[in-house]
Amino acid sequence: MIPRKQVLLLKKNILILLAAFLFLLSACSKEQSKKIVKKAEKAQNQVTDSLPQINHIVIVVEENHSHKEIAGNPSAPYMNSLMKKGANLTNYHAIEHPSQPNYIDLFSGSNQGVTGDRVPRKTFTAPNLASELADKNLTFKGYSEGMPSVGFNGPSTNDPSGYARKHNPWVNFTNVPKSANQPLKNFPSDFNKLPTVSFVIPTLRNDMHDGTIRQADNWLKLHLDSYVKWTEKNNSLLVVTWDEDDKSQGNKIPTFLVGPMIKKGSYNEEKDHFDLLRTIEDIYGLSLAGASKNAHPITQIWKD
Repeated sequence: MIPRKQVLLLKKNILILLAAFLFLLSACSKEQSKKIVKKAEKAQNQVTDSLPQINHIVIVVEENHSHKEIAGNPSAPYMNSLMKKGANLTNYHAIEHPSQPNYIDLFSGSNQGVTGDRVPRKTFTAPNLASELADKNLTFKGYSEGMPSVGFNGPSTNDPSGYARKHNPWVNFTNVPKSANQPLKNFPSDFNKLPTVSFVIPTLRNDMHDGTIRQADNWLKLHLDSYVKWTEKNNSLLVVTWDEDDKSQGNKIPTFLVGPMIKKGSYNEEKDHFDLLRTIEDIYGLSLAGASKNAHPITQIWKD
């Protein structure tokens, strides 16, 4: 029979060995976790490094049409010319329905609890594209057609202008200055004076919501064609997307990008508004807002 003291000593040694084993296992796990994190960071840095430097980005948001309704449509000759000239994303999706949540999604990586088109009950302080740009000493402005004045935070106007507050997401954020909320009439004719990133929001009449496809196509050419030509020698980019489809194609919407850094062609990789936000954030080295943290930047479309 083993003496009691030896049994206790044996148990003590076993516990010490077990504790040492668990410590080593924990240390290995921590070291392994660190390696995994470093590897992920390295991979993300490589993705970010592959994105181009861009002086200015202008984003135009159209309304309520699916990809199949615009691509190849003879009523949209200018838009189709831009699809051929730039990167045509043939598998790009909106996030949800109806309009307003998608605008907020694209701007801040979340709908911030907004699920309809009514004026939100409260304002938001969450990070967003404008606040992230400001943190890097970069600039943002949103230009809304028909909006009556700088910083206007009232409801939609009832006059023929067709200004729709639901299409103006930055007005809902307290960390975006009023000076960033501009009427379209203030869109600079000298494009060198554009902010780093800007949105252009047509009226309901001109964005295909209430007007025709041809009317929206003519409007885009009238207001943005000179910018498109300017981008070619000024390292800048135009993005045209839609808020959502009309529920005819599973929320697949037209989206195309035009600029001198674009490798023209059609791209069928599945992307959405969160991926577009993430792409812009990574181009300028911004922090990541909301769901853009788990999104993937658009990488295939850029020239080497």
